[in-house]
Amino acid sequence: YFTTLDLRAELAELYGRLAVSKAELARQAGISEVYLHQVFSGRRKPSRDRLLCICLGLEATLDEVQKLLKQAGYAQLYPKNKREAIIAHGIIHGTALAEINDKLFTEDEKTLF
Repeated sequence: YFTTLDLRAELAELYGRLAVSKAELARQAGISEVYLHQVFSGRRKPSRDRLLCICLGLEATLDEVQKLLKQAGYAQLYPKNKREAIIAHGIIHGTALAEINDKLFTEDEKTLF
């Protein structure tokens, strides 16, 4: 319960600094609005990859992403893993989710969605 509460609070805080609607955030994160609302309300716990997509939509820093992954009970990004290094690089450089997915695909790695 506390993990979900912490995750919801952290997501809400990150969302609060953006000047976009939740519909736009859902689009940027590559997920449906319904799913996003369920995550923000605590009715659904996102998978690790979906949480990473939401973090990318929220323009979270690498430190913020690592904190959210830990709060959700997932392993933090491990840069010695090729797939995770590509994701971390994209987060650090503010790369769009679609571009990160393209890079993962060209490197024969599992895409985020």
